Amino acid sequence: MVDAAAAAITPLDELVERAGTAVALAALDLLGGGYGRRVVLICGKGNNGGDGRVAARLLARRGVRVTEVSPRSGPIGYAGPPVDLVVDAAFGTGFRGDYDAPDVAPGIPVLAVDIPSGVAGDTGAAPGRVLAADRTVTFVAAKPGLLQGDGVRLAGVLHVVDIGLPVGDHRIDRVEDADVAAWLPRRSTDGNKWSAAVAVVAGSPGMTGAAGLCARAAYRSGAGMVRLGVPGGDPAHLPATEAVGVELPAGNWAAAALAAAAKCRAVVVGPGLGRADGTAGEVRRLLAGVSVPTVVDADGLHALGRLDTTPMVVGAPLVLTPHDGEYLGLVGEAPGPDRVVAARRLASLSGAVALLKGPTTAVADPSGRVLLARSGTPALASAGTGDVLSGVIGAFLALGVPPLEAAALGAHVHGRAGALGHRGGLLSGDLPELVADVIDVLG
Repeated sequence: MVDAAAAAITPLDELVERAGTAVALAALDLLGGGYGRRVVLICGKGNNGGDGRVAARLLARRGVRVTEVSPRSGPIGYAGPPVDLVVDAAFGTGFRGDYDAPDVAPGIPVLAVDIPSGVAGDTGAAPGRVLAADRTVTFVAAKPGLLQGDGVRLAGVLHVVDIGLPVGDHRIDRVEDADVAAWLPRRSTDGNKWSAAVAVVAGSPGMTGAAGLCARAAYRSGAGMVRLGVPGGDPAHLPATEAVGVELPAGNWAAAALAAAAKCRAVVVGPGLGRADGTAGEVRRLLAGVSVPTVVDADGLHALGRLDTTPMVVGAPLVLTPHDGEYLGLVGEAPGPDRVVAARRLASLSGAVALLKGPTTAVADPSGRVLLARSGTPALASAGTGDVLSGVIGAFLALGVPPLEAAALGAHVHGRAGALGHRGGLLSGDLPELVADVIDVLG
């Protein structure tokens, strides 16, 4: 859908013509040609419909037989001549409410104009009966509703087309495979193990699995050295990993942890740390004294409490990595359907980079910039996978990737690694090696 306000820069008719041309080209690609094909266009009255009508005119010139129907039309493709494609140009991003789309016979591909009609442009919610598109042609930039909520599933393959509109305040982007090579630096030829060292403060006596997963993930993601400290734990009994054990006392351990991290380039705190008395104070003392970028996860997040009542004092950039329940504890309310807004709220409240986990992971910094990682898979809904993610992000920070990009890139690589594992039986212990495989292929 083209916004009429854009006419202040480019005439609206010209913008509609460009948008409709992009739709027509996408339709011809899906059809595999033009002459003799049959297309049904579901056409609304607004600008979205205008884009569709331009596409219909151009398709007709190529010999396509186009039939226009209303958004409240009856079933399509069940009777009469066969239909080769349905173009959904009923409603754009401004639609509000429930939309019950016409029923389309199985097997007929659907091309959506800008956004599948009935999908909210901000949250991706689709409360009605929305046509699932095989492809969506959207303009200028991907709308948030295409990258989260039901929009991810309903949009199909997403094509973003430049029609000459200025992007303006474009502060939302999605992470793609190409970003792995673009953002992740290779180890310097004159570097050493300390050049990308990570300190991990995690685990508790008898509960060291999360600490081991985090440490191993950091190594497999490029860390040259991992120093692992378990408060109250015996370094001789740490998980089987190449991490160098550091002795931390059971209480008042923050000073020892800071000393252990002195030569490291990043810190991870929280996985499996437990919630014993005094833990919250030690986590806060660690964060106040740390001088390198730090990932706070799991029990580390619990230690922070409500950020609106107990503000953090921090010594270096932080990355917070909550799931919905941890977000509730930090903010005081659930994130809701708009993950972009929720991530921005936590980033603003904390002054940190906020990574809100989910099928679409939203990562925001305090300035309002957002990166979205869409590579997640249901297979990652398993105990320990978040500990692996923390280690991945910690390694990327140690390699020098800025916090916003390190968090979002970590989420993308983590999701891609999950997709390589067993669909029904992925173990968190499988992930570090799969992460390394993804980095090898994409980096």
